[in-house]
Amino acid sequence: MSSNAAPLTPRRTALDALHRVLGATMTDFAGWDMPLRYGSERDEHIAVRTKAGLFDLSHMGEITVTGPQAGRLLDHALVGNLSSVGVGRARYTMICRADGGILDDLIVYRLGESEYMVVANASNAQVVLDALTERAAGFDAAVRDDRDAYALLAIQGPESPGILKSLTDAGLEGLKYYAGLPGTVAGVPALIARTGYTGEDGFELFVSPADAEKLWQALTEAGSSAGLVPCGLSCRDTLRLEAGMPLYGHELSTSLTPFDAGLGRVVKFEKEGDFVGREALAEAASRAQENPPRVLVGLIAEGRRVPRAGYPVVAGGEVVGEVTSGAPSPTLGKPIAMAYVDAEHAAPGTPGVGVDIRGSHEPYEVVALPFYKRRK
Repeated sequence: MSSNAAPLTPRRTALDALHRVLGATMTDFAGWDMPLRYGSERDEHIAVRTKAGLFDLSHMGEITVTGPQAGRLLDHALVGNLSSVGVGRARYTMICRADGGILDDLIVYRLGESEYMVVANASNAQVVLDALTERAAGFDAAVRDDRDAYALLAIQGPESPGILKSLTDAGLEGLKYYAGLPGTVAGVPALIARTGYTGEDGFELFVSPADAEKLWQALTEAGSSAGLVPCGLSCRDTLRLEAGMPLYGHELSTSLTPFDAGLGRVVKFEKEGDFVGREALAEAASRAQENPPRVLVGLIAEGRRVPRAGYPVVAGGEVVGEVTSGAPSPTLGKPIAMAYVDAEHAAPGTPGVGVDIRGSHEPYEVVALPFYKRRK
């Protein structure tokens, strides 16, 4: 059995028993038994947009990189310039194959001068670990699998700063977006990161699995008067879709480069030294300028039918693209989708664009992403 094979029985997070007490609908996701929803996914979605939601994200993959050349290793292994990230800050980046295909999108936290934490998607954590381990050859740095060392809780939504502030002495006011600091929350040691995947202000809390239930209960109690509710993966998906955030396996894959995905800005050619995929990515950047690839756009339905991943985007009787993610939008009150479409049909307001939903061409409006942007 290969190291990449999913276990026969799903893994359970440290909060599994609590989820079941709360009546969660559980689902197998990337080899983990995870809460899909606790009640109405629409209500959970709206709570995050208007108040606050609490998520168990312990399926995410934490990989620690340490040593004098930890930064140089990550500069070589990833497309970003990680050695330039300040201690206490984080950066969104990607790890690519030599041919430029995206293996995963990542958040990398710099915890110290010679210590970084790479957070990979659950479905790709082993792939990323294997790639980093292989790419560490020749560097004075160590790659450590810390997936079992952390539970990850996220509190997201406009009320989340106030709720968290009541439980910690950490200086949250000075904690910028994409930054993290060590502290205690409800007496629990944690890495407190101002990051998230919902389009709202919020925090992700990396703690010991042994402390996860205590922290969940403390956050629940502190947030009870502010409208905090437990939230599952279903509303997390509609929240990130409204916020125009890519999901690996949908908007990102090994068949796409960051330039194909409209995320070429994460590739830092100016950094010192070579990095995996540099040559192929330089060619992809050049191609994108000369002959723009399909563009990732938003689509808003004029009717009520919901597009799903893989549905063809059509115009003038021809297929001009493909839906990557689609769902009803609780915020907009209409079905929405992200899709890759040919450049000539990608401008907002392009007429005559539709989605082929089981043989029926349903009209859609092309819009720029994101669908939703929070007020500052």
